[in-house]
Amino acid sequence: MSSSPQRKRIRKSPADRRAEIVDAAAAIALTEGLECITLRRIGEQLGVRPGLISHYFPAVEDLVAEAFGTAAGAELNTLLPADPATQSPTDRLARFFALATGPAYDDISRLWINARHLSRYRPALRDRVGHQEALWRGRLESLVRDGVDCGEFRAANPYVTTIQILVVIDGLGAHANTEAADRPEVVTRMAVSTAERELGLESGTLTRRSAALDAARGDAPAPPDPDGTSDPAQVSEAAHRVLP
Repeated sequence: MSSSPQRKRIRKSPADRRAEIVDAAAAIALTEGLECITLRRIGEQLGVRPGLISHYFPAVEDLVAEAFGTAAGAELNTLLPADPATQSPTDRLARFFALATGPAYDDISRLWINARHLSRYRPALRDRVGHQEALWRGRLESLVRDGVDCGEFRAANPYVTTIQILVVIDGLGAHANTEAADRPEVVTRMAVSTAERELGLESGTLTRRSAALDAARGDAPAPPDPDGTSDPAQVSEAAHRVLP
């Protein structure tokens, strides 16, 4: 009687194993919270002993910080790519607000709330939160400056304008854990309205550009616009980042 063949275990390189651990921790952070990241929990997720996790992360606090940075960094690269496509600054900003809309980013919004709270007591996480906030400010400020330089935006101080936009986004993001269905449209659209006002754009510009981009990709038809205006897009409590 032959025995069942055993699955051959593949020995991963240290870099691949470390990345696997961080990715697993980032997934748990998004779905369960940073407090749920423990050596035992990650070991169970990956089917390995906790001792292997501690070999790469002797202090679980370092893994928590790394997991947050990985999740937040991935979000930043999705919303504001470091190497943007050949789109105009207005289209890039419209894309940013379109992608930061709706429930798809609720988990990452909650993660930012979670991280900022825990960072009061965890120095490694506090440093990582500050680093991610600086990346967010720098990435959006660069976009604003591009728009000013090419004449699409008007802003006397792009840094201050960036902070104004992000403060509003942060304020909306603080309510990611509460019901948003009954909020007035003027509130849900506040971040877009702030950006349009502070950058000298006509009201509705970013919404119309977002709809046009969707239509060009075939994602959705452009909304009817009989009177020259468009229905304002809701900007959810998603994007989050970034008091100076």
